[in-house]
Amino acid sequence: MSHVSSQNFKGGIVTGLNTSQVSGDLLSGFNKIGLIAGGYIKLELPKKNYIQFEIIYTEKGSKNPEISYNNIAEISLSYLDVPLSINFEKNNYISIQLGITPSVLTHSATNDFYGKISIEQEFQKFDLSIFGGINYKLTPKIILNTKISNSVIAIRPHASNVTQGINKGQYNTMLSFSFYYQIS
Repeated sequence: MSHVSSQNFKGGIVTGLNTSQVSGDLLSGFNKIGLIAGGYIKLELPKKNYIQFEIIYTEKGSKNPEISYNNIAEISLSYLDVPLSINFEKNNYISIQLGITPSVLTHSATNDFYGKISIEQEFQKFDLSIFGGINYKLTPKIILNTKISNSVIAIRPHASNVTQGINKGQYNTMLSFSFYYQIS
């Protein structure tokens, strides 16, 4: 007699918002609000843990609430993110998420008070971030997720091209709030 086992895959859609900033851009605060949209697949593991793979569109960057006063440029970035995470279920409602996100830059723009500006230092076409998050199961099919992520490689050099230690330039930092709806 042979035993047949099948993988337990589930998937769905992701939508949400994030707040982001770019370290090294002379601004501070999570003032840039961006969209998150895409899909995911997860593979359930023993003890209710699971691995999750996503493909999502994400808007990141920085926003200057005092641009009319100080004219420090804002940054708008759009990425195709591919997060991969392992999720550890703590109880029937909460799980902890740890992972990495390779990203491809699809659009970049910089503007000051007067409009779009040309930049000397181009943004890197690829980004790599690490993240940690918490999932809260609202219903068997709807999960609320919040996570924080940070680039581990610079998204572009400092304007001065000066580096110090591990500070090689500007980095994305993002705090996101998403809903995951399980279809299958």
